[in-house]
This record gives sequence, structure tokens and C-alpha cells, in this order.
Amino acid sequence: MASFLQSVGNEIVGGHQSLLSSVVPLLKLLCLSSIGLVLAHPKINLISKETFKLLSKLVFALFLPCLIFTELGKSVTLKNMREWWFIPANVILSTAIGCILGYLVALICRPPPQYFRFTVVMTGFGNTGNLPLAIVGSICHSSDQPFGQHCNTTGVAYISFAQWVAVILVYTFVYHMLEPPEEFYEIVPEDSEIEREPIGDASRPLLFEAEWPGMHHKETEHCKTPFIARIFRSMSGSTEPNLSELDHYVEGNIEGGGSPKSVRCLNEPKVVRKIRIVAERTPIQHILQPPTIASLLAIIVGMVPQLRSLMFDEDAPLSFFTDSLEIVAAAMVPSVMLVLGGLLAEGPDKSELGMRTTIGIIFTRLLLLPLVGIGVVALAGKLDIIVSGDKMFVFVLLLQYTTPSAILLGAMTNLRGYGTKETSALLFWQHIFAVVSLSFYVTVYFKLFNYV
Repeated sequence: MASFLQSVGNEIVGGHQSLLSSVVPLLKLLCLSSIGLVLAHPKINLISKETFKLLSKLVFALFLPCLIFTELGKSVTLKNMREWWFIPANVILSTAIGCILGYLVALICRPPPQYFRFTVVMTGFGNTGNLPLAIVGSICHSSDQPFGQHCNTTGVAYISFAQWVAVILVYTFVYHMLEPPEEFYEIVPEDSEIEREPIGDASRPLLFEAEWPGMHHKETEHCKTPFIARIFRSMSGSTEPNLSELDHYVEGNIEGGGSPKSVRCLNEPKVVRKIRIVAERTPIQHILQPPTIASLLAIIVGMVPQLRSLMFDEDAPLSFFTDSLEIVAAAMVPSVMLVLGGLLAEGPDKSELGMRTTIGIIFTRLLLLPLVGIGVVALAGKLDIIVSGDKMFVFVLLLQYTTPSAILLGAMTNLRGYGTKETSALLFWQHIFAVVSLSFYVTVYFKLFNYV
């Protein structure tokens, strides 16, 4: 009897410790974001919106690349690259499952027709970068080190290894999914210049600068044009008003001194020609931004033993350089949470999405999708396609299903001129409710790890 009571007592104590280990790190992040909220609140206004925008640019261009390079470079090797393949694959899988669920949400909740694709994207595309990095950094900052001695290094490495896939998805799939619907938006003439907001315009919400600053500078004449809808409208059997435009586009290359390749394009099948022109107008070239470049450099350095020994060995000749980068990288997590607090201080914007659709997206993204993620990761474990015994690996995979929609979508909707206010309102409410959902699911994950 005494031994039974002792075992029950140990179970209660262990459960209490597990609860503290999972909730306390999130409380730390909540405190940091609350400080940012107070500092940016309109009634207090100790720090201006422009300062927060500058801070977000520092995160994007300096703090985050330094963190990615130092932590990913330490961990990645050629062997690890073969073992970690499911991390980027899981980003694609989680986005695909999220979009399927988002499609069901759109069918059930019936948003305004112009926001059908918007609902799919906002449900499917989660935050795979800054927020998971902040969560891992906060968890690994505790003294008990729940994921081992190299908790922060491995966690940051896993998350960074997936970021390049997320960026490619944004500039391809998300970019075209958020195209302004032709029937609801006035078509911007392709030869007209888009009015650009001044760089220091204080009226632009912090949302557009919070995760991927400077995206509005990448606007082209096609960004706010429903281009794909017009190009492929002929495939449904209707008239083809755009074929002459395509021919003009191709012939323009010839008149402008284009290469002989342009002549051959005139003999392409119509569908192939349309796909080619759409691909040419997809801004895939913009993926080479500081965080992506840092990831590529870290992978190259980690896979070449000579370079790795120069920078990351115990007595490496360039250790002073990597140590300096680590000092700068330490500012990433607090800066990100302060910017998030400043974002929340702006409050929700007016939205035409409708309460039913908003609730549907929040419920699906924050409560339903993590349950699906647990099933997917459990199945992957049974199939032996994840690193055996590595709880941080599993935790990062689960986080990809648990986070709210990416703040980056706000910048993308601004770039496309479509759903900007709806994104602002939806991200605000998602991050408010994510305080509860993340606490709950991180606790569930810690409980599951105790039984692994």
C-alpha cells in the first residue's frame, strides 16, 4: 500500500513538473510580448511604430541570420542532411493538410466569394520561423534542459533547416493563391505604375513589416493584377482575350532585341506558353533574402569539414567571429516578441471576412490541425522516417502544425493588394487565442514525451 501511494505521489509530482516545464517558457514569451504591447500602446506610446519597424528589420537582416548561421552550422553535416529530410517535407505536408482543412472551412463557413482562396491560405500556412524559434529558445533557456544539453542548438538547427521551404511556398503557392479575384477587383493596367507608399510612411501597419520587412519594395506591375485568372480563362472554353496580349508580350522581346529563344516561343502550345509566362512573373528570385542566405551558408560550412573546423571547433581560428555572431543572435528572441507585442497593440482591423469564417479558421488552425499533426508524426515514427529517440526533432515537427498563421501573410496580402484588413484582424485574434492553444498543446506534447 505504501509503495502504491509513493508511486501515485511520484506521478503527481512528475505531472506537476511536466506542466511547469511546458507552461513557464510560454509565460516568459507572453511577458516579453506584453512589454512590447505596453511600450507601443497608443495611450502610452513610449516607443513609436517606426522604432518597431526598425527593430523588425534588424531581426530580419541581422539577428535571425546570425542565429541561423551559428546554430545550424554547428549541427548540420552530410549525414544529418540525410536524416533530417522529413523536416522540410513536413512543412509541405502540414501546409497541404492545412489547405485541405481550409477548403472544408470555406465550404462550411461560406465566406464572401472573394475570400474563398484567402480562407484556404490563412488556414493552411502556419508560422514556421520566428515564433517556433522563440518557443524553442524560451524552453531551452530553462535550467532543467528538457531536451538535453544541446537543446537550443538542435532546435534552432531543425527549424532553420525548414525555413527555405516555407519561403519558396510563400513566393510561389501563396503568391498566386492571394491573387486579387478578377470579378471583385478593378484590373490594374499592366503598363501603369503602381503608387508606392513612402518608405517611412507611418500609416502602414506594423503587420507588414513584422516578419519580412521591405516586401513592399518588391512590387511589380503584376502584383495587384489578377493575371492568372485572365491567362487561363480560355481553358474553361470561354473566349481568349489574352492571347493577343501574350503575343505582344513575346513579340515585345523581339522588338526590344530579345534572344532567338523568343521566336521559338511563338510556336509553343498555348497552355505551355501560358504556364511559362506565369512562371516568369512569379517572384521566385526574391527568396534569396538574409535568412535564406544564412541557411545556405550554414549548410555549406557544416558539410565541408575544413570550413567547419575553421569556425565551429573548440579551438577554431575563427571562433572569435562565430562568438561575435552568437552575441548578436541572442537578441533575436526578445526582439521578435517585442515586435509581436507592438503588432498586437495596434488592435484588430475591420474585417469583411465574417465572424463565422474567422472562428472557423482559428478553430481549425489552432485546435484541429495540431490533432492531425500528432497523428501524422506518430505515423512517421512507426514508419521509422524520423530520427529515433530525438524528442526535439519530434517537437519541432509538431510545432509546424501548432502555430498560428504566419505573420508573413500580412506582408504578402499587402503586396498583392488583397485581403489586407482581413489578414490584420485574423492574425490579431489568432495570436490572442494562441496563448491558450499553444500552452495546452505544448503541455500535451510534453506529456506524450514522458510515455515515449
